[in-house]
Amino acid sequence: MNSIPAVEMNQLTVELNQGKQHQRILDQVSFRVEEGKTVGFIGPNGAGKTTALHVLLGFMAPTTGRAMIFGEDSQTPEARAKIGYLSEHPEAYRFLTAWEYLDLIGKLFSIPASLRKKRIEQLLNDVELQDHAHKRIALYSRGMLQRIGLAQALINDPDLLILDEPTNGLDPLGRMHIRNLIERLKGEGKTIFFSSHELSAIETVCDEIIMIHQGKILKQGSLSDFMNKEHSLEETFLSLLKTSTEA
Repeated sequence: MNSIPAVEMNQLTVELNQGKQHQRILDQVSFRVEEGKTVGFIGPNGAGKTTALHVLLGFMAPTTGRAMIFGEDSQTPEARAKIGYLSEHPEAYRFLTAWEYLDLIGKLFSIPASLRKKRIEQLLNDVELQDHAHKRIALYSRGMLQRIGLAQALINDPDLLILDEPTNGLDPLGRMHIRNLIERLKGEGKTIFFSSHELSAIETVCDEIIMIHQGKILKQGSLSDFMNKEHSLEETFLSLLKTSTEA
């Protein structure tokens, strides 16, 4: 492939020293995410998913290897400017209203006032918070916090959207709404890379899946590589974990 991938990790290793203990969190991780793809990043707790996301976001530097965002090193401001990010537990300035919060984030991205206003109106409508635009975020439910978090991740019209457990803690209706929004963004050509334990969400919206376990990539492939008429995604997931553990 000659095109520049949206995301690329090349032999990336992350090692941490905690007191006298030395731990390798990621072990020579390599993968590519092509532009316009929606890719699910799955693995059990402690597999290294969050660490990998933090490297991509520039929160953490790798020990060796490189992580690239559209050809730019993930540690650079140029790479970060192309990313929208929703954390697993989104936080916001709860004394602000949703409108005030999005306006603040838009200013941090130096979005002109007229364009900022249009984007805020559109995003509040997209996440169905238009009727709560002037309510303080402190009064929001868990699902509403998740939705305002997604809106702030989109305020800069990012080329790459990184989502860490986007449906975490939501009721079935909330999960469906987030999945529908991801589908719409996918239709707009956004590159979406998200970590989730909810395999049904992965099945519904993803083009490809990357599976990680004990800091190593076990498998990357299309959805059909992971599931078929004989095996569900969950069955393949558990089988790969068992094989890796026994190896």
